[in-house]
Amino acid sequence: MAGVTVITSDPAQDQRLFAETLGLPLRPPVTDPDSEYVYSEEVAGTKHFGVWPLREAAQACFGQDTWPDTHPVPQATIEFEVDDVENAARELTDRGYRLVHEARTEPWQQVVARFQSADGLLIGVCFTPWMHDDPAAP
Repeated sequence: MAGVTVITSDPAQDQRLFAETLGLPLRPPVTDPDSEYVYSEEVAGTKHFGVWPLREAAQACFGQDTWPDTHPVPQATIEFEVDDVENAARELTDRGYRLVHEARTEPWQQVVARFQSADGLLIGVCFTPWMHDDPAAP
């Protein structure tokens, strides 16, 4: 598993909950100082834990600031690390799952394809370079 992220419509409130109340060592991404996303790679039991504003999730998935009415609003996302994202995405569509978006490379260099469970959980199949011995691997 690459990571789990809470998706929030109130980033400030949930950042307080996870960072101040629960004491998780969350920090903003260095590569995007304007983001309200916070994360840690130091939470035991996961390689990556984050708090992701719904607006930013909508931008990442649909290129717009609001989550579309055609999809259930997610409360969390979970990402599974795979060697070949395009092949994993093809297997999902072959099994009848509708992708939120095809495999693509995010600005932070993670390759990911996303879909949703019946209840709206946002699920990603991804390849995260820095989680591998060879960061230059595809």
